[in-house]
Amino acid sequence: MNDTYDALGMSLNDWQILFAEWGEQKFRASQVCQWIYAKKEFAFDGMTNLSKSLREKLGGNIVMGFPVMIRQQVSKDGTRKFLWQLNDGAMIESVLLNHGGHKTACISSQAGCPLKCAFCETGANGFRRNLTRGEITGQFLMMEKVNGTDINNIVFMGMGEPLLNEDNVLAVIRSLNDKNMRNLGARHITISTSGIAPGIEDLADFEIPIRLSLSLHAPNDELRARLMPVNKQYPLQKLIASLRRYRERTGERITFEYALIDGVNDSPELAYETAALLDGLEPYINIIPFNPIPSRPDFKRSSPGRVRAFTEALSAMKIEFELRKERGGDIMAACGQLAGSV
Repeated sequence: MNDTYDALGMSLNDWQILFAEWGEQKFRASQVCQWIYAKKEFAFDGMTNLSKSLREKLGGNIVMGFPVMIRQQVSKDGTRKFLWQLNDGAMIESVLLNHGGHKTACISSQAGCPLKCAFCETGANGFRRNLTRGEITGQFLMMEKVNGTDINNIVFMGMGEPLLNEDNVLAVIRSLNDKNMRNLGARHITISTSGIAPGIEDLADFEIPIRLSLSLHAPNDELRARLMPVNKQYPLQKLIASLRRYRERTGERITFEYALIDGVNDSPELAYETAALLDGLEPYINIIPFNPIPSRPDFKRSSPGRVRAFTEALSAMKIEFELRKERGGDIMAACGQLAGSV
């Protein structure tokens, strides 16, 4: 059993196995999970429908591997950014987006990122390690606890590439989706990937029909490899083939992320090329304004005129898209800006 002694890394089945070993009744596992995930009670002493002896045994053998909140910043648009410290001193960030009637948690899956995309500050700061199941879950539960509210949606779009920490990320999703734990609906969970083709194929067979988002940012191998070095390992032909298989197996529509960088990837010609590349996938494209980062002062946000020309080309090709509104840029909480530093 992985993460046996970290409560946040344990599935319901893990709890049931442990309690069977302890000679406890099976339903006690569901009770503990309800305390943690539904009631946000993180101290075993507070789980009042458990016997005192069981609470003492839990307290003596199980830890809750929550990250420590170092800072919470609030943007002028209501976006909240959290800086967390992990047990080994590593720092990560996650973001809470407020969309009026619902809230979305943008969660990190790695401390840093190994992919070094040219437009992302996370990769510029290097890679430390994968996060454990408990560290991933802990971000989400602590954001709910700190803000005193349930969070409606979770996107694995923070620091790191979730499909390079696939086993832990999928285990967390199973727990959050479990009706005896957080009971978060599959349609409220999204994985965003830079294009790890084998992981996309694994998602095609994943038992929980979560949503998939692909960071595209360029429609040809030469430009995409310059912006996203991962394209050298998984070039567009291989990547698009994996997306087509995913679409065929699941029937799910894929969202594509495209950050417009002035004079780099924002020409109408590249919009037409994007439409041709994604033909047959029924794509939905999120057009993202490039968010400034310290490591690339030469990259600028596309002008309104260039954005209009790019999106008009997409419209002409009958491609559905949305111009995303920037959120959290004033506190470096927007896409590509998370750095995990004090």
